[in-house]
Amino acid sequence: MDLRIQPKNDLSLSPTMEEYATQRIGKMNRYLSDIDSGTVEISEEGTKQADQRFVVQVTLVANSVTIRAQERAEDVRTAIDRVTDALTNRILRYKGRRVDKGAETLRKMEPALSSVESQETDNTPRIVKTKQFHVKPMPIDEAAEQMELLGHDFFLFVNAESEQANVLYRRKDGNYGLIEPSI
Repeated sequence: MDLRIQPKNDLSLSPTMEEYATQRIGKMNRYLSDIDSGTVEISEEGTKQADQRFVVQVTLVANSVTIRAQERAEDVRTAIDRVTDALTNRILRYKGRRVDKGAETLRKMEPALSSVESQETDNTPRIVKTKQFHVKPMPIDEAAEQMELLGHDFFLFVNAESEQANVLYRRKDGNYGLIEPSI
């Protein structure tokens, strides 16, 4: 697995900490042997809560499926341990569903990131990041899987039945909601 460690926000990591992250995240190959690449972003944020200071986000790509997890902690080592546990759970859930449904049912949406030029300098909210995805038709249950694997609260996809763009989202009660266009 090709694993890149990327410190953010002018954070300097010791070689020991980089090696620790590489070892812990590298063990994901035990659970899913076909991981092609991975990115580990480690940042320090100035928060009022000391236990939320360090953020570790890991993105793994395996057979064109993206699995992502993010965790916060009071120190880098604890955040790495937490994100490793979260990734393990997601990988095991993915493997269980893949065995149940067959490996051919999962698809990937590949993001192409682009920045939006900074607009006005006033305090009104503005678009600061744009993502473009190649969207493939898929059933609703597969969209729910992809949303869970990415760790997002919503997911845009083309419904295979209606062939229209739909948005699947997580409700506060833990269930899902579906937004369909009406014509």
